Amino acid sequence: MTVTVLTLLRRREGMTKADFIAYYETRHRLIGEKVLSGWATRYVRKHLHPLDGTDAAHDFDVVLEINFPDQETCDACFAAMADPATMAEIVEDEERLFDRSRMRTYAVERHASALPEV
Repeated sequence: MTVTVLTLLRRREGMTKADFIAYYETRHRLIGEKVLSGWATRYVRKHLHPLDGTDAAHDFDVVLEINFPDQETCDACFAAMADPATMAEIVEDEERLFDRSRMRTYAVERHASALPEV
């Protein structure tokens, strides 16, 4: 059974949304790919754009979604990421990008509705 982990992330103070997305997608994403390879089956960043078009501070700027084939693999991945050298690399780069005090990570319990076709 697929396990989905969601993390809500906010950009660090003073960083524009454009700079945040550019850094995440050209630099930080590569760290994620490296540490998740062999464990995760999906690694998706969903950048949030307020419908009113403002670039003001919001609660979160991106939703990170990671899928694992099962709980055992998810747990093993997080244990591997806890290696001090790996964690140091992750945290060092996160400090360039995120307001780490606002990071929130959740396990997802999914319920779907079957809607009639339009």
